[in-house]
Amino acid sequence: MNSSAVHSLAFTASSKSNRSTTTNQLSQQNVQNFSDPSRPAWIEVDFAALAHNLSEIRKRVKPAKVMAVVKANAYGHGLVPVARFYEQNSVDMLGVALLEEAIILRENKIACPILVFGGLLESQIPHFLLHQIDITVSSLSKLEQVERWALHLGCKARIHLKLDTGMGRIGTRACSGMPMIEAALLSKNCKLIGIFSHFACADDPNDKMNALQLERFEEGIGHFEKLNAPIPMRHIANSGAILHQPKSFFDMVRPGILLYGIQPDAKSLAELELRSSLSLKAKTVFQKGMWKGQTVSYGATWKATKNTWISTIPIGYGDGFMRSLSGKAEVIYEGKRFPVVGKICMDQMMIESPEKCLPNDAEVTLIGMNGREVITVENLADQAQTIPYEILTNLNSRLPRYYS
Repeated sequence: MNSSAVHSLAFTASSKSNRSTTTNQLSQQNVQNFSDPSRPAWIEVDFAALAHNLSEIRKRVKPAKVMAVVKANAYGHGLVPVARFYEQNSVDMLGVALLEEAIILRENKIACPILVFGGLLESQIPHFLLHQIDITVSSLSKLEQVERWALHLGCKARIHLKLDTGMGRIGTRACSGMPMIEAALLSKNCKLIGIFSHFACADDPNDKMNALQLERFEEGIGHFEKLNAPIPMRHIANSGAILHQPKSFFDMVRPGILLYGIQPDAKSLAELELRSSLSLKAKTVFQKGMWKGQTVSYGATWKATKNTWISTIPIGYGDGFMRSLSGKAEVIYEGKRFPVVGKICMDQMMIESPEKCLPNDAEVTLIGMNGREVITVENLADQAQTIPYEILTNLNSRLPRYYS
């Protein structure tokens, strides 16, 4: 080996040693001396607003019980912290869409009864039983599968029967539900907790489908009277029905988006005084002057009409802030609105401040109140030509969440 190679190896070894020493020194530093390394875009969740909304719903539906729906990451608010908050506030049940969501809650010591709304495969049934999760039984054949597994594992399954009253997804038609109901009542391995259905059009108080579905649900419940059997807990009212269909409250209601202070649809009536519980914020990370005629972002679709200022914020459609909001959305800084310009990118977007250059590290609001100005989830849904549910549930885990 020549002297040059030996020198190179010695230098490399020395560099590695120096890096190791530096790393060890850094690791010994008090980590609290360093600022938060998270990307400067985040969600703030207001527990006081959640508590207020829950209280308003309880007052409206009493004496009915309340199942807090926390599916889809608690509508973007964070599954485990929000579920734990509702458990601490004594909700009667939690509702999720997927077995995986329910297992995550159990693994995080959430002991409250949990119902999984969706359809299931037989292979999932042992996991329901292992974690003591309530099962949606949507047909006689599904009931037989649950019963076999409960017998095999030597336990009792907690079940809710699902009637299809017009949604057309899962469930036995109410008019033909007698065999499933009778089998559930006779089952030695299943404990019948509830019977339920789901409204298709409850967000619109004037839709005739609501009365038809309620009639069909009551027809399905009538099978218990024909069998001279006790009726389990009845639940059909979702957020829209809580607002508009008081006859549907029965024994329990299932608020979802209402819990988070959002109207389910533009047609919905503001029957409750609700508070929005989620804010979306970010900080500017770059600024530059833009000459008249210069363009911004992909496709060069936006062109400056005069000399102006552009700031970049580190959030985009990769975080769930929809690309369809390009050129429509605004942010608020110190009580003033500034437009989003150019195409929203996966990880970044640009805003224009024609009159002045915003400072670096300026905190802007994308959802929520800033000064006297406010941007609501409903505003963004209208701009994106979608529904508030999609705006909230798009906000994914790349965004850190802070609770207060």
